[in-house]
Amino acid sequence: MAFATRLSNLVFMSVDHTPAELPPGLLAEYLDSAATQLQVLAGLADRLTVAANDTEALDGLRRETHKIRGSAGSYGFWEASRLAAGMEETAKDWVARPHEVDLDRGSIAQWFVAQLAESLQLEAPPPGERPAPPAPAPVPSPTPAPAPDALEVILVEDDPALAGLLEYGLRARGYRFVTFRNGRDALDALLALDVGDRHPLLLLDVDLPALDGYSILDTLTRERPGQYRVVFTTVHGDESEQLRGLEAGALDYLVKPISLRVALEKIRRWVGH
Repeated sequence: MAFATRLSNLVFMSVDHTPAELPPGLLAEYLDSAATQLQVLAGLADRLTVAANDTEALDGLRRETHKIRGSAGSYGFWEASRLAAGMEETAKDWVARPHEVDLDRGSIAQWFVAQLAESLQLEAPPPGERPAPPAPAPVPSPTPAPAPDALEVILVEDDPALAGLLEYGLRARGYRFVTFRNGRDALDALLALDVGDRHPLLLLDVDLPALDGYSILDTLTRERPGQYRVVFTTVHGDESEQLRGLEAGALDYLVKPISLRVALEKIRRWVGH
């Protein structure tokens, strides 16, 4: 189909499947989670084949492609990340116009699943083994925190694969950190923390469930001015998006997909060791 051909030409790039800084076990865990995501995506594609204006399936497609866009490249699968980026933008358009069906959405989504599986060197789920997306799982509790006055880094990231990658790097470098997966939970904790004079680095995802990163920064600026040094993490790294964050008071941006090596070097400079 013409759409698929154009998207394919845009996203098929060279890829390094084995980033040097990742241990094999962490990469294997990511591929296991990616296989589960493929099953969910295949189920969504099947739903859109039945009903192209299924708003729940459309939004699910947008959410899942957003996660893959941010995490796949961070694990070395750049082709998969670019592919997901194109599909995410398409899904956003579908979400905005659910009843203006001018393309075969189900076929496009099925094509995407097949191409994504190939770029990850995984098998696409066969027909009949494509579950609908599960009910949202309870948000994991934050990782056990060091004493508040000892915190150096606070990570707020809802994508488990990307959070796991950054946690691995932070742990390997000996940083004292805590992780949150939900914007509301993170804000409640950030407002309650007494960090003294440390001013921890806050790695804050822009697109979070319950409360987005900009809203969190706005509240912190009003209620805890100067307490945290905020760096946004986002797949939306264009100039206008970065200017919006910097003008809101962010220190800098980390654009997904994130190279762990580059992220750790930037964190070293921001934290000071």
